[in-house]
Amino acid sequence: MAAGIPQALKIVHGELRQRPLILRAFALLALSIACFYIGKRWATTNEELIVYSSSAPPSSSKSFSSSASSVSASFQEEPHVTLVTNYHDESLAQGNSRHVTVSPTGILQDDGSIITKEFPMDEEVSAEDDSVNQNSSRSGWSERDGTSGGFKKIDKFKVCPSNLTEYIPCLDNTEAIKMLPSVAKGEKWERHCPQGEDAHMKCLIPPPAGYQYPIRWPRSRDEVWYSNVPHTRLVEDKGGQNWIAIKGNKFIFPGGGTQFAHGADEYLDEMERMVPEISFGHRTRVALDIGCGVASWGAYLMSRNVIPLSIAPKDVHENQIQFALERGVPAMVAVLATHRLLYPSQAFDIIHCSRCRIEWTRDGGILLTEVDRILRSGGYFAWAAQPVYKHEGHLPEEWQAMLNLTDRLCWNLVAKEHYIAIWQKPIDDACYKERAPGTEPPICDANNDPDDVWNVPMSTCIVAPLDEWQTNVSHWPARLHIPPRRLSSLKTGVKEAKPEVFTAEERYMKEIVNGYLDGLGLNLNDIRNVMDMNAGYGGFAAAVVDSGVDWWVLNVVPVNSMNTLPIIYDRGLIGVVHNWCESFNTYPRTYDLLHAWGLFALQNHSCDAASIILEMDRILRPGGTVLIHDSVDSIRELEPIAKAIRWKTDIKETDSGPYGKDKLLLCKKTLWFA
Repeated sequence: MAAGIPQALKIVHGELRQRPLILRAFALLALSIACFYIGKRWATTNEELIVYSSSAPPSSSKSFSSSASSVSASFQEEPHVTLVTNYHDESLAQGNSRHVTVSPTGILQDDGSIITKEFPMDEEVSAEDDSVNQNSSRSGWSERDGTSGGFKKIDKFKVCPSNLTEYIPCLDNTEAIKMLPSVAKGEKWERHCPQGEDAHMKCLIPPPAGYQYPIRWPRSRDEVWYSNVPHTRLVEDKGGQNWIAIKGNKFIFPGGGTQFAHGADEYLDEMERMVPEISFGHRTRVALDIGCGVASWGAYLMSRNVIPLSIAPKDVHENQIQFALERGVPAMVAVLATHRLLYPSQAFDIIHCSRCRIEWTRDGGILLTEVDRILRSGGYFAWAAQPVYKHEGHLPEEWQAMLNLTDRLCWNLVAKEHYIAIWQKPIDDACYKERAPGTEPPICDANNDPDDVWNVPMSTCIVAPLDEWQTNVSHWPARLHIPPRRLSSLKTGVKEAKPEVFTAEERYMKEIVNGYLDGLGLNLNDIRNVMDMNAGYGGFAAAVVDSGVDWWVLNVVPVNSMNTLPIIYDRGLIGVVHNWCESFNTYPRTYDLLHAWGLFALQNHSCDAASIILEMDRILRPGGTVLIHDSVDSIRELEPIAKAIRWKTDIKETDSGPYGKDKLLLCKKTLWFA
C-alpha cells in the first residue's frame, strides 16, 4: 500500500501541470486529505483498545481523539408525571464519563498469543455480516428524530393501576390459580404465567406513595424505609421473635429469628462450634436459606465471605423476599412444591431451614430428595425446628421419620444440640452401593438430567453416582478462578466448553468491568443488588468480586443458551435459569444494576423486545442503571423503547470502534409518581 502512493503522486503531478493553477491547488489539497486519511486508517502501531467512550471530551492524553466519540442522546422528561431529580448520581445526564483504555489489546493466553479480541467466543460473525452492520451504523446514528436509520417512533407507555405496585406476573395470576385441580402440595405458590394477550406487561409499574431512594448497604442490613415496603404483617406476626420492628419511619432488623432470638451472629458461631468443618468463607462459600423470613441468616453470613441465597414463597407472609432485597441481601421468590427449584445439582455447600414449615417426609421424601439434588457432596443440611428439641405430641414421631429418611438418603447426622440438627451428605457412592435392594428413594435413572430444571417436575430419586471430577471443588477464594472440572460435561451443539474459553471470558470481563467502574461515572455506593441477565460462565460476577466493590450479583442463564449454571456455582457464585420471555421471580424495584450482554441478540425475536425492557423496568429500582451491550441493530431497536418508559439513555462505543458491530446502551431509571 505504502509503495504504491509515490507512483500515484507522479501520475497525478504530470496531469496537473496541464491544468489551470486554481484547479491544481484544489486537486493537491484533495490529494493531501486523502493521503492523510489513508495513513491514519492504516497506522495501527501502538493502538489501544477502547472499552467505552462517551461524548465528553477525552480526559487523558492516552485516549482516542474526539472523532471516535459516540452520539449522546438527549434526555426528555414527561410532562404528565412528577419526576424526583434529587438522586445524587447525575453523571449520566451530565455526560461526565471518560474514555477508558485497556492493555493489552485482546485476550492473551499464558504464552502471550492472542485468543480473541471479541466475546463471546462461540459466536462467529462473517465479514459480510460485519460490513452490513457497519453500513447500517453509518446511515443511522447521525440523526435521532426517527427519520433515518430505521428509527421508529414509540408512544410512551402508560402507568399501571396503583394496586399493581408489587405485581409479579407469573406468581399473581389469580385466574390460572383458580383453575388448578389441586393446591394441596403448594401448587398455587408456583409459577403460572399469563398467556396470550396478557402474556406480557403493557404498562409501567408505579412506586408506592412516598417511595424513597433506598438506604444503602451496609446500613440497609439493619434498617429500610417503611414507605418502600409498607406492610406490617411480619411485624405483627414475628415482632416478638426479634425479626423486625417499626421505629419512626423505618423498619429495623435486630438480626434475630425464631430459632436464634439472640442474634444471627451468635447462631452462626454456634453452628461452626458444633461442626468446625463447616468453616464459613473457606470450605463453605455458597449457602441456601429455605423459608428465610427477612433473611437475617443470610445477611450476617455475607460478612463471613459467604454468598447466601434466601428463598421463600409469596404466601401469607408474602413480603419476606421484598424485605430481604430491600435490605440488600440476595433473595428470590421460590417454593418447594411440585417442580424442581431453578438451581443445578451440586450447587450449595450448606442448606439451612429454620422453622420453614416444610413437611420433609411427605410423598416418600420428595422434598428432601430435591434438597439432596442441589446440595453439594460433603455439604451440610441444617434444620432448626420443634421436632429437633421438643418431645411431646407427635413431635417424636416426626423426628424419627426424619431420621429414617435421612438414613436412606445416606446423610450422616454429625451434630444435634439444643434446637438444631446438622447432617452431612456423603462425598462418594459407597453408602448407596450398600443399601438393601428396593430401598426408597431409589437411585435416579441415567437419563434423569439433574441439571435440567426449567419446568421440570420433582422426582423422588437420588442423583448418583457422585463422580469426584464433578463434585470436588477448591476452597474459597481459589475456586473463583479455577476452571471447574464440570466444564467437560457442557456442550452447545457440537462444541464443547473448554478451559481456555472459560479463561478468555474471565480476562475479557475483568477488563470490561474495570471499564464500567472507571469510565461510566457510576456512583458505586448507590449499587448493591446486581443482576447479570446473560451470565455465561459468571465472568462478570467474578470480576465484580475481584474489584472489591460492595455488590452481589445474581447470575441468570437464559433457557435458550448453554446451561453454564453448574460452572457458576462451582466458582462460588449464585445464579438461576430463566426464560426472559416471562417475568422473573422477584418483586418490583429490587435491583440497582441490570447487565445485559448479548441478551437481545440471543433472544433473536423469540419474544418482543419491548416486553423484556418492561420486565427490566419492573424489577429495577428508581435511580437504577441498565447496561445493554448488544449488536448495533439491537441497540437501535431498544433505545426508542427505553425512552418510551422514561429511562434516560446514552449510547457509548465499545472496543469495536465507531463503525463496529456492537454498542453499549447506558440507561438510568428516574423516580416518578403518576
